[in-house]
Amino acid sequence: MSEHTSKQYDAELESVRAKVLQMGGLVEQQIIHALSALVDLDAAKAAEVIDLDHQVNALEVQVDEDCSHIIARRQPAAGDLRMIMMVVKTITDLERIGDEATKIARVAQRFSQADSVMTPKFTEIRNMVGLVREMLRTALDAFARLDSSKTADVARQDEQVDEQFRSAMRQLITFMLEDPRTISNSLEILFVAKSLERIGDHAKNIAEYVVYMVKGKDVRHTSLDILEREARS
Repeated sequence: MSEHTSKQYDAELESVRAKVLQMGGLVEQQIIHALSALVDLDAAKAAEVIDLDHQVNALEVQVDEDCSHIIARRQPAAGDLRMIMMVVKTITDLERIGDEATKIARVAQRFSQADSVMTPKFTEIRNMVGLVREMLRTALDAFARLDSSKTADVARQDEQVDEQFRSAMRQLITFMLEDPRTISNSLEILFVAKSLERIGDHAKNIAEYVVYMVKGKDVRHTSLDILEREARS
C-alpha cells in the first residue's frame, strides 16, 4: 500500500470513528431531553427527542454504508477488521439507545396531555438516568481512546442500574396495589424504568466491544471477574 493510499485509508477509518462519537453525542442529548420532558411534562422537549432520533437513524445508515465500502475496497485485516466489526455493532447499540430515549419521550408526551390522578415521583428514574449517562460516556470515551480498562466499571454500574430497576418496580407495584387509580401512570413509569435498564445494557455492550477490538477477546456473557481480568490484562 502506497503512503498516499495508506493516509487515505487512515482518514476513512478516522471519519467512521468520528461519526460513531457524533452518534453517541446525539443519543446522550436524547437521554437528557427525555428526562427533562418527563419531569417537566414538556411536550416540546419530548418532540425534540423524537426529531433527534431521525438524525441518529440517518447516521447509523451512513456509518453502515461507510463500513461496507471500507471492507469492499480496503479488505482490512486483523486490528482494522476488528475495529470495523466493533463500529457496526456499536452503532446498532447506539441506535437502540436512541429508540429507548424516544419511548421515554412518548411517555412524557402522554403525561403532558393527561389529567393525572397521581403525581409521578421520579427519584428512582433520575438516579437511573444519572447512572446510564455515566455508563454511556465512559463507554464512548473508551471507544475514542481505545482503552478497555474501564469496561469492568461500566459492568458494575450496569448491576446498579438493574438493582434500581428492581427497586422501582417493587415501589410501583406497591402504589398499584394500594390505589388502583395509579395503575395507568405507574405502568407508564415502569416502561420508562425498563427503557433505562435497556440503555444500561446497550452501554455495557459498547464497553465490551472495546475489549474485543483492543484485546481480540470476546467478553460478552462472561462473569465480572473474567471481564475485569481480560479488560485490564
